[in-house]
Amino acid sequence: MTEVEAFVPAKVNLTLHVTGRRADGYHKIDSLAVFADLGDHITITMPGDYRLSVEGPMKNGVPVDESNLVLRAARMMNIRADFRLEKHLPSAAGLGGGSGDAAAVLRVMSGFSGRPIPETAIELGADLPLCLHGASARVSGIGDEVTPVPSLPSLPAVLVNPNQPVMTAEVFERLETRANPAMPQDLPAFSDSADLVACLREMRNALQAPAIAIEPVISQILETLEKTPGCQLARMSGSGGTCFGIYQDTETAAAAAGRLAETFPAWWVADTVLNLPKRFSRSLS
Repeated sequence: MTEVEAFVPAKVNLTLHVTGRRADGYHKIDSLAVFADLGDHITITMPGDYRLSVEGPMKNGVPVDESNLVLRAARMMNIRADFRLEKHLPSAAGLGGGSGDAAAVLRVMSGFSGRPIPETAIELGADLPLCLHGASARVSGIGDEVTPVPSLPSLPAVLVNPNQPVMTAEVFERLETRANPAMPQDLPAFSDSADLVACLREMRNALQAPAIAIEPVISQILETLEKTPGCQLARMSGSGGTCFGIYQDTETAAAAAGRLAETFPAWWVADTVLNLPKRFSRSLS
C-alpha cells in the first residue's frame, strides 16, 4: 500500500483580462496568476476503491460522489485509490480549489504509475493546466497556455471570501464586453513588490464588475480591504468571490486579517504570502 499526502495551494489571479470568445463559446483570457502558501490537503491511498471522504473547516457542500473532480481525475488515470480531502479553501471562490485538487491527484498518480497525464485533463477545468504547473505564470488562450513568470517577488496578502459561492458561468454571461485588450505583450522585470503593485494597478480583473452584479457583497469586501491600514491594492481573484489585499509586509497583513475576522465573523479571512516556492507532495508510506 502506498500513501501520499499532497498540498493544494490556493490560486490567485492578480489580473484577468478577457480578450475574446471562441466560436465554441469558450472565453479567451490573459491572466497573471500566483499561488498562496495556504490551501487544501489530499491524502491518496493506493490501491483503493475510488472512495472519497471530506473533512476540514470548509467541507460543507463539497460532493463526495463522482461529480467531484478528485474522483474524475482518478478515473482519467484509471488507477484505483481512496482519497481523504482536508478542505481549507472555500468552494466556487475563484481560488482554483477544485482544479487544484484534481491536478494534485493527476500529478501524484502520474508519478506513481509512470503514465502521462491525458490531454483530455483540460476538461476538468480551465485552471487545470495552471494548477499542474503550480507556480507563477501568465495564462492565456482558454487557460491551456501557461507561460512561467519566475521573476515575480513574493507578496504579503489577505484573502477574503464572503462564504457565498459564485458560479463562473454566470459571471461570464454577465460580461458586457468580451473583446478587450490583453496585458502588455512583454511584462517588465519587477525589482520588488512595490514595483509589481504599481504595474498591477494599470491592469484589471474584467470579471470583477459582473461578479459584483451577482454578489454585491464583493464590492463591500473590496472597499473594506482598501480601508485597512497598509493595503496597497485590493482586487477580486478569478471569477470571485474571493478578494485579495496586498500589503508591504506580513505583520501588516496579519494585523489586517485579524481586524477583518473580528469585524466580519461570517467571512472567510486568511493572511498569506503569494508566490512562495512551490511544494507539492510527500510520501507517507
